Amino acid sequence: MLKGNLERAKQPPKKEVLAGRSHLEVGIWDFVISQPEERCLQFLEMLALEGPRHMAYYTEFLVAEVDGRPAAALEGFDPVKNGEETMTVPLANVIQKMGLTEQDMAPGVEKLAAFMTCHSDFLPDAWVVEQVAARPEFRRLGAISRLLEAVLDQGRREGFRQAQVSFYIGNTAGERAYRKAGFRYLDEKRHPDFERVIGSPGMSRLVGDL
Repeated sequence: MLKGNLERAKQPPKKEVLAGRSHLEVGIWDFVISQPEERCLQFLEMLALEGPRHMAYYTEFLVAEVDGRPAAALEGFDPVKNGEETMTVPLANVIQKMGLTEQDMAPGVEKLAAFMTCHSDFLPDAWVVEQVAARPEFRRLGAISRLLEAVLDQGRREGFRQAQVSFYIGNTAGERAYRKAGFRYLDEKRHPDFERVIGSPGMSRLVGDL
């Protein structure tokens, strides 16, 4: 866990589904889970603790703390050894434990399909950075920059020579932080269904040397 010497926040943090939504109103987890926000948060907490190790397991994340309070977080992972397919069994287990039915999750199926039209591919030889978020009261204090530095160092130690990060088009604050960390433009995907459902034209992908 990464601890920073940032200023004390002026307001208590709120529980929010920040990483999946970015600067928008909805995001990937809203569609996958198709439940009210408190249920989404419960689902994600259970998923982070549901073994075996997978892409969204708690060990994959770095967290910046300020005075013992979580301020920002992100994850880095090997897409070949620890990609999205590793979540299949843990997701199914949590769905069962929460008693969610196909009917409960049906509203998100069409929206998830729209999201996938712009889902960024993983470069097989790149360290992937995802799920980047900072609580509003801790933004512009350097937490994300320090976390990016730490997660890229982790990728180097794992033997990777490049990294990638993807974000919703229009997330200018995120793009600015990534470019400051050394990332550069690679490509983007746009689709009208994605924009209709998400509220962003698509997703942009950046790469950087390690």
